[in-house]
Amino acid sequence: MTELPRKTAARTARLASIPLGVAGRAVGGWGKRLVGQSAEQVSAELSAKTAEQLFAVLGQLKGGAMKFGQALSVFEAAVPDELAAPYREALTKLQAAAPPMSIQSCHRVLAEQLGSGWRGRFAEFDDRTAAAASIGQVHRAVWHDGRPVAVKVQYPGADEALRSDLRQLQRFSRLFQALVPGAEVKPLLQELSERMEEELDYRIEADNQRAFARAFAGDEHVLVPRVVASAPKVIVTEWAEGTRLASIIRDGEKAVRDRVGYLLAEFHYSSPARAGMLHADPHPGNFMLTADGRLCVIDFGAAAKLPNGLPAIHGRMMRLALDGKSADLLELLRAEHFVRPGTEVPADHVYAYLAPFVEPLRTETFHFTRRWMQKQAIRVGDLRGQDFRTGRSLNLPPQYLMLHRVLGGSTGILCQLDAELPVRDIITRWQPGFQSASPEF
Repeated sequence: MTELPRKTAARTARLASIPLGVAGRAVGGWGKRLVGQSAEQVSAELSAKTAEQLFAVLGQLKGGAMKFGQALSVFEAAVPDELAAPYREALTKLQAAAPPMSIQSCHRVLAEQLGSGWRGRFAEFDDRTAAAASIGQVHRAVWHDGRPVAVKVQYPGADEALRSDLRQLQRFSRLFQALVPGAEVKPLLQELSERMEEELDYRIEADNQRAFARAFAGDEHVLVPRVVASAPKVIVTEWAEGTRLASIIRDGEKAVRDRVGYLLAEFHYSSPARAGMLHADPHPGNFMLTADGRLCVIDFGAAAKLPNGLPAIHGRMMRLALDGKSADLLELLRAEHFVRPGTEVPADHVYAYLAPFVEPLRTETFHFTRRWMQKQAIRVGDLRGQDFRTGRSLNLPPQYLMLHRVLGGSTGILCQLDAELPVRDIITRWQPGFQSASPEF
């Protein structure tokens, strides 16, 4: 493959094959029911084949399709156990791998971005692809001063592919919502579209990574590789090695999973105060555990600017929900436009909806499990339940959308890790507004 498939018709046809395939398998499923297979057998088989097709197509197309699949991957823990295995396997594949571009295309991009003498910048350059992701692939190299480096090269046509994919994926948002119940698919796609231009310019990613690297320089818990050079479609950073989170999720011992969970939560909650930004692409492919026990964080293409740290309103809502102050909680939600205008909703219903989300803060340590996340997904997604109706009355203001997605995504990873950690202590230290029992209107 020399470049991303860019023609809209070709990419649309591949994406359109997903709902068509689902419909065809559903018809086949009815046939199997007629010849005696149980509903559970048919459902599990359909789920496995649908997951396989869905994420095979997303991974094959790279671009926006693969980026969307990676964003969904953190919600794997919300899929019911009896259906989770095929999703888990297919989603994991999207976290760190995609078909590479040809080396000729790679060299052409390097020459365009770093100049015709680009090879002179490197003492060594490995033509083999070390990693491939949604809009770029990584090569291992040695910089001219002897430093091992990672060279990320953007796929030719990534911009066109990204725009095309995200437009088409929005047409199928209801299908994806049904397949991955823990995700809010429509706003997720909208947000990916809005931030697309930032991720396509590697100079922005380089600036983000420099800010994080400065903030965490010398940190005993977090490693952010330093940026060596950057251009619009190429970024060179110091090389880092470690065990990928997907491997730890799959095979890690309990002490390691707990350690990684703690480091991840500490990083996400501390970085707005320390770096003025939030790493906004929380899927396991972007994190590693180094040999010396640090959390290595990579890929800063998506970052939320939070120069004043995490919003205090978020902390006050947590505290009021934790303390059971339902009337004050509803008043704060209305004042900050979290309740849809003109909507009347009882304070106790709002409290019942939000209280389970702060359950991790009620004890010194909390065990994040798939079962817990599944319970939350089922609770808020049950069309017959009060929580679903209450959720329809609530609103997520645009300025909180990315924060909500990142914290939800990192919680999904904690559940995949099956990690137990002192999350209340982390929130107490880093979340403004949480220690105050009364909101400041």
